[in-house]
Amino acid sequence: MISPIVDFHIVKKYPNFTLDCRASFESGVTAVFGASGSGKSTLLNCIAGTVHPDEGHINFRGRRFFSSASGEQLPPDKRRFGYVFQHPALFPHMNVKSNIMYGFKLTPESQRKIRIEQVVDLFQLSDLMGRRTDNLSGGERQRVALARALATSPDLLLLDEPLASLDGAFRGVIIEYLKRVRRELGTPMIYVSHSISEVMALADRMLVLRNGRPVTYGNVSSALVHPGLADIADYTTLENLLEAEVMAVGGSGGLAELRVGDATLVAPKTHREPGEKVMVSIRAGDIILAGEIPARISARNTIRSTIREIHILDSSVLIYADIGVQVIVEITQASLTELDLKVGEDIFLIIKTNSVVVLDAPGSSS
Repeated sequence: MISPIVDFHIVKKYPNFTLDCRASFESGVTAVFGASGSGKSTLLNCIAGTVHPDEGHINFRGRRFFSSASGEQLPPDKRRFGYVFQHPALFPHMNVKSNIMYGFKLTPESQRKIRIEQVVDLFQLSDLMGRRTDNLSGGERQRVALARALATSPDLLLLDEPLASLDGAFRGVIIEYLKRVRRELGTPMIYVSHSISEVMALADRMLVLRNGRPVTYGNVSSALVHPGLADIADYTTLENLLEAEVMAVGGSGGLAELRVGDATLVAPKTHREPGEKVMVSIRAGDIILAGEIPARISARNTIRSTIREIHILDSSVLIYADIGVQVIVEITQASLTELDLKVGEDIFLIIKTNSVVVLDAPGSSS
């Protein structure tokens, strides 16, 4: 059995709201999902130590950080957590290098596990190091905030809706960088969000909160279709946020070829070069299913997949298809019946070129 890195029971009472949540988080990326006002940020702040719970306990890797029974309360600066907010809390009078070095210098040399060069390279900030942070774009500021948080060599990274204020292109870029953090550094994260698409792209597990109480906790694919999400999650906006590699550019009509999992996708043109990594967005409702390859069709992408899961919701059906990576398709219950779909069957995904959105922020590169 895998030992949890964070184990807690947190009770925080306000005049018109009470958070009462008990859970254990394993390593990897855990998402905390819920509607506005459900207690997501309060939970994160209690774990960080910036908000004092009224009752309960918080343990991190077996060490007691808070206990109402014993009166223990470890100060935030002793918890060795990195914290990134929706709006980056950077020093506007400092340049990028000074912002990053600020966190690095606060960390005792014996506790430094990450080199400054690592985070600069990871977030590709070398060209920005001399610029003041008040002259950066929203996506650039968020990259600097993430780099500064990681420069402290945190034992846990806390992310409070870090993409909420960014547009689609910059969201894709930051997701790309967070995936790198997970892959290259292995830093565990707690990721607060009200976006199912972001949770799907990043998280291993998902805690759902409603009115300060946990609704469900488990792997993302199971939690995503829990009945308790029916009036919280907007499945009509569900999008697949997928990592892709540029295979070719400048083809017929200026289109690009991308590798996603085991499949090749034709997508609109991108300024990225072959071999570079990008994020792409494909709305679940924009994918058409077919039992066999259509004889004549205008869509450029016809991809064989295998059905791994079928989840029937109140007003639609989610199909989890495998193309080397998971792709979620939203269809009607009538379509499920007419196609007679079953788990384990092969099915073709029909995707129009314009439905493959390359999340390219201006001036970004991998």
